[in-house]
Amino acid sequence: MKLPSLNQQILIAALLGLIVGWLVSGFDAASKQTVFYATDIVGGVFIDLLKMVLIPLVFSSIVVGVANLQAHGSVNRVWRTTLVFFFITMTIAIGMALLASNLVRPGAGLSLAMFQASTSSFAAQQMTLPQFIAHFLHGLFMNPFRAFAEGNVLAVVIFALFMGIALVLGGERYRNILQLMQEFLELILRIVGWIMYLAPFGILALLIKLVATQDLAMLGSMGKFVALVTSITLLHGVVVLPLIMYLVTGKTPWWFWRGAREALVTAFATSSSSATLPITLRCAEQHLHVRREIGGFVIPLGATINMDGTALYEAAAALFIANLVGIELNLVQQLIVMLMSMVAAIGAPGIPSAGMVTMVMVLQSVGLPAEAIAILLPIDRLLDTLRTAVNVEGDLVGSVVVQEWVDRR
Repeated sequence: MKLPSLNQQILIAALLGLIVGWLVSGFDAASKQTVFYATDIVGGVFIDLLKMVLIPLVFSSIVVGVANLQAHGSVNRVWRTTLVFFFITMTIAIGMALLASNLVRPGAGLSLAMFQASTSSFAAQQMTLPQFIAHFLHGLFMNPFRAFAEGNVLAVVIFALFMGIALVLGGERYRNILQLMQEFLELILRIVGWIMYLAPFGILALLIKLVATQDLAMLGSMGKFVALVTSITLLHGVVVLPLIMYLVTGKTPWWFWRGAREALVTAFATSSSSATLPITLRCAEQHLHVRREIGGFVIPLGATINMDGTALYEAAAALFIANLVGIELNLVQQLIVMLMSMVAAIGAPGIPSAGMVTMVMVLQSVGLPAEAIAILLPIDRLLDTLRTAVNVEGDLVGSVVVQEWVDRR
């Protein structure tokens, strides 16, 4: 009997996880703890295995990718096209979030008093924009061994860029090192292939716990905001990104989703672009036929600075909180929110609870109370699944678009 393909196994596991999680949510506390113990072990091992190969994969793929791009003289076209694509898609995502939030006005009918318990027990870690930029730049250039040990992806990407360029400029002198890096990358990709055999079990476990631990009462009270963010995120992921890809490359959305399914489902289950990165690179190369040097450059870079889902969420959340506290943001203030959401989505390595810090920064930029971020915490985990999947989709679409654009010129 022929087993389903890995793609099919992952899809079946995701559906089972949603169903079983819903059933587990009705269990008594003792039974839930037993189930969660098992899901924590299985899901935790899967995530840990992905994190184990993450840094070696990012480092080797960037070094080899940059070296090969430099050798073919196309590195300038690739990085320019990549950054333009990231900027355009993130601007569209934030613009849609602000437009929809102004039309629907989520939070306008709610009272901030109903969330008093959440805000009173939450201590916001505040940071000004100059402090944020200083932390961000400080995190870019650091001891590479420290970056490897701490799992600082952006710092690893920067060091790998330098090393890739140095290998090309060194020419024949460093030919053996480049060959070693190419073989090391192939070795890591083989290990990723082994880890993928556990993907259906890991995704099943992660989704069971995610669905079973949701607070339905809180989701109901914030239903309009949850529905708004979900709708905008789906619109961006299902319509905008595939449309851009179709217009540039002629590739259909069905072709893309078949090839990207493993990465998108894993991103949804793990809520981590970084943890999904090994699978994202695998999908780009094996299923979407993106050349290794282009995928190895665009996707690790995108996983650290291209966050369409996060950017639109933070913009919508800022207007939601403004409605809750009764503050009307004018056009200039909303443009500030747009800019700060883009900066915040890039993230700052080395800051504890970076997502919360960046959201606080967006709120502070237009005078909103930082403590109000506590309102978002109960629903953040659920919304994070979808926006992470869209973040990963943006990286994959970007790699396909960049390859097509570079090949045309």
